[in-house]
Amino acid sequence: MGKLHEECAVFGVSIKFPEAVGLTYNGLLSLQHRGQEGAGIAVACENSIHCEKDVGLVSEVFTREKLESFPKSKTAVGHVRYSTTGGNVRENVGPFVTEYLTGRIATAHNGNITNAVSLRAGLRDFGLNFAATSDSEVISSLIGYYTTTEGGTVRGTIKAAEHFRGAFSLVIVSGKNKLIAVRDPDGYRPLCIGGNENGYAVASESCALGICGFDFIRDVQPGEVVVIDNGEITHQGVVLGRSASKRKEIPAFEGLQQNESRGGLCIFEYVYFARPDSFIDGLSVYKSRFNMGKVLAREYPVKADVVCGVPDSGLDAAYGYSAESGIPLVSGFVKNRYIGRSFIYPTQTQRADAVRLKLNPLSESIEGKRVVLVDDSIVRGTTSEKIVRSLKNAGAREIHMRVSSPPFRYTCHYGTDIDNEEKLIANRMSMDEICRVIGADSLGYISISGLKKACDRCNLGFCTACFGKYGDV
Repeated sequence: MGKLHEECAVFGVSIKFPEAVGLTYNGLLSLQHRGQEGAGIAVACENSIHCEKDVGLVSEVFTREKLESFPKSKTAVGHVRYSTTGGNVRENVGPFVTEYLTGRIATAHNGNITNAVSLRAGLRDFGLNFAATSDSEVISSLIGYYTTTEGGTVRGTIKAAEHFRGAFSLVIVSGKNKLIAVRDPDGYRPLCIGGNENGYAVASESCALGICGFDFIRDVQPGEVVVIDNGEITHQGVVLGRSASKRKEIPAFEGLQQNESRGGLCIFEYVYFARPDSFIDGLSVYKSRFNMGKVLAREYPVKADVVCGVPDSGLDAAYGYSAESGIPLVSGFVKNRYIGRSFIYPTQTQRADAVRLKLNPLSESIEGKRVVLVDDSIVRGTTSEKIVRSLKNAGAREIHMRVSSPPFRYTCHYGTDIDNEEKLIANRMSMDEICRVIGADSLGYISISGLKKACDRCNLGFCTACFGKYGDV
């Protein structure tokens, strides 16, 4: 569909009864939107780790028989993956199980470690071998290494995390039923905690907590490590410094290139990645998108008959645009929710027509009308061009496209799959040129300042570097 994708999601649970597998499965189902390439679950059992994972959707990887084959456990971690580092093969799906001298750990990771290559080389010098090409395997291996040298999983995790540069929200389980949650000092990726009378859960988004019966408690703070042991929080606190220059390097890894991060939550969590029923760092995702639409209506007003949003994340911004402008909101598309991933189509022509197969214009709403079309982003432009053309073929008189994110111009180093600036239409063309290419009658992107204003109730700052060069915004 020509959308951006985020690397993955993590879920972990530590409870007082042996039902961790089922809860983790439900948690991953609710986080499926963050990654559809692979899924895995690891549980603690008798001082060891049992892990099952594979490529595919959560429901494809974990059949009823597979779930019933897990040993009963009170502690588990889960992972859904969209690959940005390493290919889409089973070996690169999390969680990653690492053996060390006194035990095992399993690590689930959301984000992207920018110095993974250097860390991998350093670990190989110590005799460690790697089966995958994912940076998550490096994370788990380094934690295992320092768990041995530091004499404990928690101390080893903290020591290892001092070396990681980039984005990392981690959930780790040890064979001794200990669950550890870590969020990087810059807070690039979300992570939150929920609880009930039976224990605690940690998830990339709060929607997964409620679905699994846990009450949202709070977000994990940037640089914080939370330890949950047998359903009880035994440690919580910020221990990792925000400034990379203040994080100590251990002699074996001295001289590694440091990442000059801008710091702050990836603002695209609010624009597109997260589910609208989630709260991230104090702000409702739905409310942020509604506000984006209101800001767009003020920044780019237009005379029109109706407003419609592109499903799904464009819908909430369309509500906001309609509320602010007074232009009636209509349903512009019927979405086929039973169409699978585009790669299953047998011919290239069918794959190219995936947009039309998934979104069919509702001509009754838009025929003969001037339409404000609200979407969350324009990445390469091909999807937008097909959507605009389909609306005009259905009888729309004018299409005025409004976008609830600024133009994407630069690659992302922290887990979003903007891997080639030449593929980004805004990197090569002006707004007027983009408007002509996609076939719209007018085009307006929300400004960076407007986007920040729409999200100003977030407790953290933001990373917006993909909208402008690192260090410029």
